[in-house]
Amino acid sequence: MKTFDYKLPTGKRMSKKTILVVEDDASLREALCETLQMAGFGTVDAAHGQAALPMLERGDIGLVISDVQMASMDGHALLQEVKGRWRELPVVLMTAYGSIERAVAAMRDGAADYLVKPFEAQVLIEMVSRFLPAMDQRNSGIIAVDPCTREMVELATRVAGTDATVMLSGESGTGKEVFARLIHQLSPRRNAPFKALNCAAIPETMLESMLFGYEKGAFTGAYQARAGSFEQAQGGTLLLDEISEMDIGLQAKLLRVIQEREVERLGGQQPIKLDVRVLATTNRNLRAEVEQGRFREDLFYRLNVFPLNVAPLRQRRDDIVPLAENFVASFAAPGAGTVITEEAKLKLIGHDWPGNIRELQNVVQRALILAVGDTIRFEDIRFEEAVRNYADSVAPTGTSHYGGASALSDADVGTENGLGDDLRNREQQLILDALCAERGRRKETAERLGISPRTLRYKLAKLREEGVRLPAAVGA
Repeated sequence: MKTFDYKLPTGKRMSKKTILVVEDDASLREALCETLQMAGFGTVDAAHGQAALPMLERGDIGLVISDVQMASMDGHALLQEVKGRWRELPVVLMTAYGSIERAVAAMRDGAADYLVKPFEAQVLIEMVSRFLPAMDQRNSGIIAVDPCTREMVELATRVAGTDATVMLSGESGTGKEVFARLIHQLSPRRNAPFKALNCAAIPETMLESMLFGYEKGAFTGAYQARAGSFEQAQGGTLLLDEISEMDIGLQAKLLRVIQEREVERLGGQQPIKLDVRVLATTNRNLRAEVEQGRFREDLFYRLNVFPLNVAPLRQRRDDIVPLAENFVASFAAPGAGTVITEEAKLKLIGHDWPGNIRELQNVVQRALILAVGDTIRFEDIRFEEAVRNYADSVAPTGTSHYGGASALSDADVGTENGLGDDLRNREQQLILDALCAERGRRKETAERLGISPRTLRYKLAKLREEGVRLPAAVGA
């Protein structure tokens, strides 16, 4: 069989940069990190400038957000250190209202911008998005060896030359966003912006302002006007990722913008004409969502002009080994020359991959940790069930089903360890059981689990990204 290894014209890999949050107030530092994580950004944190310097040596920091008033090394001293050693690294300072003049002076010294405390979460996210526009861009290349994948690439290529709205459906982890980027890169809009907005990862209260933008003074914390995602994608493509998670009230406003091809910012008076192509993804059956009243029928037909179903990995078995080899090349040490034995390849091909490409990525990373030398063998391939069985054999008995630190804690947000997959599965079941017990009510669920409502919101957003259906609140 002829191998069809399709790469986008750019041929570049975008590195996912991390945000370093420097703040001596532990509660505020945690809140900032959780807000950024909910929006899809990776974070690390430090309590003062001196503690931040070793983290900057890592080389993967793409933005520094620092308080000004801190002991040991304050924000201004940190700014001078950063600009002396990492001149291109943007630094945003956070300051109290009375220190604005000093913040402006700091911008003359090299600060990229400043935030005036207190500020709203959407102001933070909008500012971060300006400095990390390429955040979370995955490898745009598509390895298409299997005939099923080659057919999907052919369909995407044909629709790319039109301006039709495309609805990409499929299970979580199949690569829907990768195909959306392919459509954009092969379209006449390729030199214009590509803007992706994850409707599941952003709180409902923020999503409207991020979509449509807002004027200065539109709400508390709106210190200056911001363009929304539609305006930022002007002339290009806007991807509405996991559109099925959007609140039905906001769906009506979205429909009007798409129909009228114009947007009005929150607090604004003048409509702004749009020239934007809209793509959308979903891991649900949208027709069923329409029938059950959770998705507007008119919006469904407006978005579903050209449906493209991205098949699960178990239906694209000829892609499994090439994808695995590609992940090995990405994750292994430079120049390692790591190879996969034939027995290990057969084991990969024989698995059903319920987690699709994301699961394959995890398995490859796990195999590289377990492998001895530069060869991945049969025994190095460990699937979730094998990890779960091992965890069960060492788990203590008599653990409470719910309850504070014994179950979930605020500190575990975004962390992983050697048994990460198994722990995530256990955590997921705890959350779902608690939601059902509390009839979907979020506040009561957080109290039952012994975590903060903010932590629960973050975890629910991650579950939605993974395609987990969450129970709706009843009688809330």
